[in-house]
Amino acid sequence: EYQWKGPFYFIQGADPQFGLMKAWTHGDTNNGDDEWGEEIKLAEQAVQAVNKLNPKPKFFVLCGDLVHGMPGSRWKKNQEQDLKDVLKNTDQDIPLVFVSGNHDIGNTPTRETIDDYCNNWGDDYFSFWVGGVFFLVLNSQLYFDSSKCPELRQAQDAWLNEQLAVAANQKCKHIIVFQHIPLFLSKPDEDHDYFNLDKSVRQEIMEKFHKAGIRAVFAGHYHRNAGGSYKGLEMVVSSAIGCQLGQDTHGLRVVVVTEEKVVHRYYSLTELGSHGIDKELLDMLAKQ
Repeated sequence: EYQWKGPFYFIQGADPQFGLMKAWTHGDTNNGDDEWGEEIKLAEQAVQAVNKLNPKPKFFVLCGDLVHGMPGSRWKKNQEQDLKDVLKNTDQDIPLVFVSGNHDIGNTPTRETIDDYCNNWGDDYFSFWVGGVFFLVLNSQLYFDSSKCPELRQAQDAWLNEQLAVAANQKCKHIIVFQHIPLFLSKPDEDHDYFNLDKSVRQEIMEKFHKAGIRAVFAGHYHRNAGGSYKGLEMVVSSAIGCQLGQDTHGLRVVVVTEEKVVHRYYSLTELGSHGIDKELLDMLAKQ
């Protein structure tokens, strides 16, 4: 799909993170994730909301932390199976795109944890085209801490440079990136903490993305809505389908891609399920 075919939209979700709600409430984020009934209901609500949408989204991307259990932890396999069971009900015409998060491959990933993720959910980084728009899925954990697998970070870097060269030759309409950890939460020069990338790494990536003409980066991880911009590159941070750590509601982001721009709006699951997409966005899709 290298050619532009007119406006379309996709759905971005993040952090279904089966197990976090109980762990967070009990103040035990390491072992308290032995129940996730609440998250199952929310994920089901998300799938139902997406299935109802008309016209259908081009795809549904989940930006990491699919479940709460870290690699090797007691409940991880059960959590993953339960999430797969919910996601199986997604309309067959809506492809699912998975992004790896720190809980999926570990805060300090290894070749083994990444292989395990890939066997379960697909590649940890890849690219795809939809109607003249180039999408890149990245493994942001390799930018956060690749100390146990430096060669994998080098491989992703080399691959990314190749992909950006391809995009430049193909004259795509937009380039859009998906990753789990945001580059930054509100300001490009904010201090580094758990929820963003280290300043030196961030600067290098932002510059590379800016030079490549990347339009937007969509991420999760923060369990709150946030974002900002760097030289025309928009950083969009979406809150969680699952546990909320701020004032936002469990929700999904609707992203409309037109020839000139990328427009998005965050909806609560209830709002999207009952009212669908508002008229303003639908009108943008109708313009051919």
